[in-house]
Amino acid sequence: MNSLIDKYNIPGPRYTSYPTVPYWDESTFSPEKWKESVIRSFNESNLEEGISIYIHLPFCEALCTFCACHKRITKQHSVEIPYLESVLKEWRLYLELFSEKPKLKELHLGGGTPTFFSPQNLRTLLEGIFETVEIAEHQEFSFEGHPNNTTREHLQTLYDLGFRRASFGVQDYDPKVQKAINRIQPFEKVKEVTEIAREIGYTGISHDLVFGLPHQTWKAMEHTIRKTMELKPDRLAFYSYAHVPWVKGVGQRGFDENDLPSGEEKRRLYEDGKRLLENLGYIEVGMDHFSLEHDDLYQSLIQKKLHRNFMGYTSSNTQLMVGLGMSAISDSWYAFAQNVKTVEEYQKIVEEGKIPVVKGHILNDEDLLVRRHILNLMCQLETTFDGNNSFPELENAFEMLKEMERDELVEIHENQIKITEKGRAFTRNVAMVFDLRMMRNKPETRIFSMTI
Repeated sequence: MNSLIDKYNIPGPRYTSYPTVPYWDESTFSPEKWKESVIRSFNESNLEEGISIYIHLPFCEALCTFCACHKRITKQHSVEIPYLESVLKEWRLYLELFSEKPKLKELHLGGGTPTFFSPQNLRTLLEGIFETVEIAEHQEFSFEGHPNNTTREHLQTLYDLGFRRASFGVQDYDPKVQKAINRIQPFEKVKEVTEIAREIGYTGISHDLVFGLPHQTWKAMEHTIRKTMELKPDRLAFYSYAHVPWVKGVGQRGFDENDLPSGEEKRRLYEDGKRLLENLGYIEVGMDHFSLEHDDLYQSLIQKKLHRNFMGYTSSNTQLMVGLGMSAISDSWYAFAQNVKTVEEYQKIVEEGKIPVVKGHILNDEDLLVRRHILNLMCQLETTFDGNNSFPELENAFEMLKEMERDELVEIHENQIKITEKGRAFTRNVAMVFDLRMMRNKPETRIFSMTI
């Protein structure tokens, strides 16, 4: 396995979209074309499946130096109401595009730190949206909570509004690692908030663990996993730390790169961590995610309904996802759009009555074809080709996969690619073979984190 790590540990996308953001063609994009794609997608899908909403709540009281999200660090909670008013105004701009009342299937609050906001202000935001939509049957509402500031009132308020899934960022319980990433939170706080959520009635509790952090060792990682098992979350995200300090605004400079585990050490953290999780009853779903059998993420995998978008893996597959808030990304299936990345500019543009997108990509027929294959690989670990869904470089792609076949990472059949259990850790590498935009225009500088 070590020789495979040396061979395949290269920079590569996580494929929450195709094309990936660095390969968006902004020359063909405009706010008007974006709105046209939203209208088309809504008219095709709202009645049958509904829509998804992602709300980016960017404020945090302290900077976690491992975080690559767009955020604003402040202790001034006076920012809450003006920001939420802007989010509701942005939503009303989308409502003007819809021909009927939206059916809301999926809603996720991300950040930043959603629980930075007071329970009452979150209620005001959500009720402002709910009064304009029809709530779909079997909806999935979820939020990300910081264990240190998620209160019983937060949990009860969101539960009363229909939320049943809560995700808590754990990362690692080792004090040395926590100090390096500026994320000090004892196990007792995670235990407290997890137990309160269960007591209230949440049926989906997720914990996020990260491997590859500074000073992280297998001994510490094993301790973190075993402590996590004491709480038995329904779902786990077991993420590879993406070290991208060159990206503007990320702030990943709180430690020396020499403090990070080597590629070989990092892969061991994943392999041994995965083995331990499976021994403890968790099943790997897609890439980086594990769940218990009863969780709907695993059930969607079995039913071949697993989906992946900018929110990560989801059991709800909606064609239209509207992203609200600064830096939020929206997906109409036919196009992507990202909002401006500062709070001030976001609020200014919304006040002017404009949807605050700053860049995006209109997918052509080839993009849509490749997107489907990469989604199949990321979600089902296989994809099938026929005369209607091939492309000119397909023969070259199969040729590149032969090396992976020799390494037992994939199985190549006449018109099908299957990722093996051994190859699951290299899913991103397999998907890269079909990334036509990257293959045709390979980056001259590093723009992605390492695949391993």
